[in-house]
Amino acid sequence: MKRYRFKFYGRVQGVGFRYFVYTKAYTLGLSGYVKNLDDGSVEAEVEGEEQIIHKFLDIVLKGNGFSRIDDIEKEQVDVKGDKKFKILY
Repeated sequence: MKRYRFKFYGRVQGVGFRYFVYTKAYTLGLSGYVKNLDDGSVEAEVEGEEQIIHKFLDIVLKGNGFSRIDDIEKEQVDVKGDKKFKILY
């Protein structure tokens, strides 16, 4: 079990990106959260099996047809044992 914090930069706010991230994480059985940040980026912490997290990231980086990822930061963080994935406001 691993947990990563991702920070997505680009056209990621106001285009349904958080909901897109939520649906992909939920479908893959991952836990954690996604939220908008004040600097215009989106942060997500994702917890689960490493190979599933990589699959999640591959899907998310392709975008939802409206979003555009220009840059991403990735950091491994401590596992928290979250039970589900949620959108934070």
